[in-house]
Amino acid sequence: MAKVAILGFGTVGSGVAEVLQANGPHISEKVHAPVELKYILDVRDFPDSPFADKIIHDFGMIEADPEVDIVVETIGGAKIAREFTERALRAGKSVVTSNKELVAEHGFQLMELARANEVSYLYEASVGGGIPIIRPLKQCLAANEIEAICGILNGTTNYILTRMIRSGLSFQEALKEAQANGYAEADPTADIEGHDACRKICILASLAFGRHIYPSQVPTEGITGVTLADVAYADSCGRKIKLLGRAIRQKDGSLITFVAPHLVDGEDPLAGVEDVFNAITVKGNATGDVMFYGRGAGKLPTASAVVADVMEAARTKGRPKYLDWGPGGEDVTVPPDRLKSAWYVRAEASAEAIRTAFAAPSFLARAGAPAGETAFLTQPMTRERLEQALRSLKPKSVFRVL
Repeated sequence: MAKVAILGFGTVGSGVAEVLQANGPHISEKVHAPVELKYILDVRDFPDSPFADKIIHDFGMIEADPEVDIVVETIGGAKIAREFTERALRAGKSVVTSNKELVAEHGFQLMELARANEVSYLYEASVGGGIPIIRPLKQCLAANEIEAICGILNGTTNYILTRMIRSGLSFQEALKEAQANGYAEADPTADIEGHDACRKICILASLAFGRHIYPSQVPTEGITGVTLADVAYADSCGRKIKLLGRAIRQKDGSLITFVAPHLVDGEDPLAGVEDVFNAITVKGNATGDVMFYGRGAGKLPTASAVVADVMEAARTKGRPKYLDWGPGGEDVTVPPDRLKSAWYVRAEASAEAIRTAFAAPSFLARAGAPAGETAFLTQPMTRERLEQALRSLKPKSVFRVL
């Protein structure tokens, strides 16, 4: 028998409890042993919940209880969640988490602690919600040298961009709608500034390339600078604007990891990923491109991934399998400035001035463009070369072209 304690009874934590209860017989059959929920830790009481009798307020009860085999951490953040995770691992309990911030910032240390105590630290739900990506990346694609990962990793930003593209809403209007529909928090900073996507690409890249990559090493740009003018210009050349997290292994072995808006060709599968859906493409040297697609967040999709990890921890009790990576360091990544790509530029400049600064620019047009506004696509070049050419212009928007 495996007994489970859940830390945090918010959206994901309550979903985990519901899945464990609703699918209990199926789960136990797959694990070949009963899997039961014993505790739910939260600072609040839930007298009207069907799980009210399992609510406790003292983590020490979980830590000291030898019956608890698996701790599910759904608190979020990297402070109290880290403390409780470390205490649980030291007490010989496996930990399952959906906490992308904790894994991105402290994953290596926590995995080392799990290994030292011969228990599991599993984090499938930290990237992609219900999309299976962590275990396939480590196991199903294990025969490949991973060359690149590129993904739409945040459902909130993808919803906002979709509404701007399809309905002509401004960024602020689309954000308010996302908040009204429960897709965006009251404080949406982590989503719209790209921090959430940054943490997720850190986890994927660390797993794929074998060294811990910290969020501070990943240049990150959000979508607050995207305007309806940019959406229109992108549409005029058959492209859509998407916020992408990317990790690319260069031919010399160096790794480039970053998050930024991109103009994506309409024929690219990523261009068709809309609303709150996520998609991740992984390029292996044997498989070529493989795409993972689905709901990147949500109560039950994320809970599904968490419970799958609970089942894995229960099945492998006493003989854990590790989905880990090596230590980080300043040498792990290099800046994306050296990565050549075409660029989209919207500027206050004449066509003549642009032709003087750039070789063979491709000019774009949109209805209602004000006098003096010009948008164009450049030939492939590095960021350094781009910035040199832009010194004589007044750029309003600058995005990479995928």
